[in-house]
Amino acid sequence: MHLPRARHEYLLREIELRGSVHSADVASRFGVSEVTIRRDIIALETAGKLARVHGGAIALASSRGPQAARAPVGVIVPSTSMHFPEFVRGMEALAPALRVRLVLGVSHYRPDVETAQVERMVALGVGGIVIAPTTRGCTPEELARRLRSIPVPVVLAERRIDHPSSISELDLARTDLAHGAVIAVEHLHGLGHRRIGLGVYDRTPTAPHVREGYARAATRLGLEPGPVMALSKGEDDPDRLSRELGELLDRCAQSGTRAVLVHTDDHAARLVESLLDRGLKVPGDLAVVAYDDENADLAAVPLTTITPPRRELGREALRLLVDRITEGDEDRRPPRHVELLPRLTVRDSCGGRRPAAPAAGPVRTGP
Repeated sequence: MHLPRARHEYLLREIELRGSVHSADVASRFGVSEVTIRRDIIALETAGKLARVHGGAIALASSRGPQAARAPVGVIVPSTSMHFPEFVRGMEALAPALRVRLVLGVSHYRPDVETAQVERMVALGVGGIVIAPTTRGCTPEELARRLRSIPVPVVLAERRIDHPSSISELDLARTDLAHGAVIAVEHLHGLGHRRIGLGVYDRTPTAPHVREGYARAATRLGLEPGPVMALSKGEDDPDRLSRELGELLDRCAQSGTRAVLVHTDDHAARLVESLLDRGLKVPGDLAVVAYDDENADLAAVPLTTITPPRRELGREALRLLVDRITEGDEDRRPPRHVELLPRLTVRDSCGGRRPAAPAAGPVRTGP
């Protein structure tokens, strides 16, 4: 039986000599499974001793002397606020190890700007592009044509696009957003709530998945119907959002609803303020779980939240892209879809007990 230390020493020695190592070769040498070797590689990457890539590992850029100029790769996101800064930071953290340089473009949710960013990056000579495409104002068929026309490898990020099939043939990294709503409802149900409300900021790509997960969990758990409301942005018309939140609270009181899931955490923080202004207590009078975790811990009552794995998702998206670029022949393997699960971060607003150390959500992969 080979101890992990012996395998780790072998991995590091091979990488020092050759610059890279294949999991299958090491597994064969030691007579263990590739899963075991992948775990070894993950442990060594966590310790900062190598960089994990598809099929094995490579040396860190800083560990092998002078390096060639890093190859540029593009990343196009719809916004530099809310969800995507952490996503980009995850890519930035891994980029040096993979010997790539990120070129960032922002589409501002406009297809024409997105197209211009793609053209600019291709002209700059990027080897591939990670893109969270803009879906507003275009049909799935139009989006498919736009994405398939990009002449370099493409990885889609944080989008669920079920059709047409030509889009599903692209590599994809995303969060299972509906699962986040499911675990939020399950948590509140586990605290004894049999009727749970929902408030959703609908003008986001996340909103349909929050609704889907909420409905799925409510049906499976046999919950009594709770109030469900669409919420406005708030920044454009704060008074309108205040009225909407007041109506949600009124409907909760009228229906006997004492728990609510609110998307986003900003909306949930505003809801908590409205509750406190009414002389009510959180979670005593109403338990609150927020979806998203931007500033949830800074709310008047620190919010229990669904925390998306943004940094981890950025790392996985970049790995997918570098693997595809490195292989060169895009037909050598089928497309890979990587799906990460969000986690529940328990704070004060739900009335549940805080775990000592919340674990990161697992990764699911699929064809």
